[in-house]
Amino acid sequence: MSDQIYQAAALGRPQPNFRVVAMIIASAMFMEQLDATVLATALPTMARDFGVSAPSMSIALTSYLLSLAIFIPASGLIADRFGSRTVFRSAIAVFVVGSICCALSPNLWSLVLSRLLQGLGGAMMMPVGRLVLLRSVARKDMVNAMSWLLVPALIGPILGPPVGGMIVTYLDWRWIFYINVPIGILGFVLVSIFIENFKGETKKRFDTVGFILSGIALGSLLFGFESSSRPGEGMFALFLIAIGLLFGIAYLRHARKHPAPIMDFSLMKVPSFGTSVIAGSLTRITQGAQPFLLPLYFQLGFGLSAAKAGQLVTAAAIGSMAMKAFAPRILRRFGFRNALIFNGFTATFGYALCAFFRPDWPLGLIFAVLVMCGFFMSFQFTAYNTVAYDAIERDRMSAATSFYTTFQQLMLSLGICVGAFVLHVSMTVTGSGDTPQLRDFSAAFLFVTAVSLTATFWNLRFSRTAGADISGHGGNKAAHAEH
Repeated sequence: MSDQIYQAAALGRPQPNFRVVAMIIASAMFMEQLDATVLATALPTMARDFGVSAPSMSIALTSYLLSLAIFIPASGLIADRFGSRTVFRSAIAVFVVGSICCALSPNLWSLVLSRLLQGLGGAMMMPVGRLVLLRSVARKDMVNAMSWLLVPALIGPILGPPVGGMIVTYLDWRWIFYINVPIGILGFVLVSIFIENFKGETKKRFDTVGFILSGIALGSLLFGFESSSRPGEGMFALFLIAIGLLFGIAYLRHARKHPAPIMDFSLMKVPSFGTSVIAGSLTRITQGAQPFLLPLYFQLGFGLSAAKAGQLVTAAAIGSMAMKAFAPRILRRFGFRNALIFNGFTATFGYALCAFFRPDWPLGLIFAVLVMCGFFMSFQFTAYNTVAYDAIERDRMSAATSFYTTFQQLMLSLGICVGAFVLHVSMTVTGSGDTPQLRDFSAAFLFVTAVSLTATFWNLRFSRTAGADISGHGGNKAAHAEH
């Protein structure tokens, strides 16, 4: 796929700078990522207003995950049929309407229904937004654009808890949802002005059976992972995970026979894509665990207030922002393969250091380590998310973005599950009682970073020329060879 393909597809309106496109999409994704994590802080307050127990409020989180699991796989096909701008703009509108319904909810069950609607919009925003970027931006600008796009995915979960705490403390919890309205309206207008309405070149028959099987499989797995992080729900979580695996196997058998499956596993045969999915998934387990472990670590282990803990974890957001300027130059100098191998070690080492934080450490030093963690992990995901599409043909791009985003969401949820599971196992083994101790958090951090370290074996499988015409590594020899 050369730049000319993208440029030809984009004819029809003046094309904005790639940073404009990336930031429009990133703003919508930031709204979604922030909303997904900010709610957790407000659940106890919302439970009091609704007259229910705090644990029963977890259904407000899982209902959103269920909606994501069902609709993300279908997003690429829907974007091909109706146009990426139409679907992305509609997704923002649905998300905003769902947010307003959430804010107006008089009881728990109306909130659950509103979260399902909100999740429908969110499921379309993530993969379709990435698809818009891939089809709008020239390959030479892709690393820069992707680094901007990934910022909200990294800082949203980190900023969510402190923002939620501030809203609950100083405002009403309903403002958690109302803040989405002005952001969504602005995004809707900007998408209408700047984003081209790309459509797929072929009409494919919708895979209804695959849609049902994948929805049950992914929904059960996400529910299972989420439930396993809560005490007393271990058996229920195992049951859901077992159901998810059974329906997942049924889906794989179905997908082999369907001409256009809703999740196309044949994409895994594309070397750069398949390797990026696997290596990125292993790394995302660590990334998913951090927003869960760090706030608890600082509050329970260090005795810090929620506000102080929130200030510390924003360090990772600062690091991820700083990375944007360096990613293109690093990839141009070293290429994707070498950069992913070396940076993978560095990023893993950074999060492993968190296991050794202690209350007598200077807070400035802890802050600096977390800035470093955010910087290197943000670079890693920028590289994975860019090189994944190096060899994907344009007519398979929508299927690839749906597939990639599905696994991204699944692995981030699994990261929370793994972090919580190791924390509970360590508490049982060490006899910590009901409150995790510093040693328990250390065990959890070391375990999840060990998972990330295994991604190195997959990083070694990237071709030395993978993404060379995107990064400019080696003087664009690969790009010249294509022509």
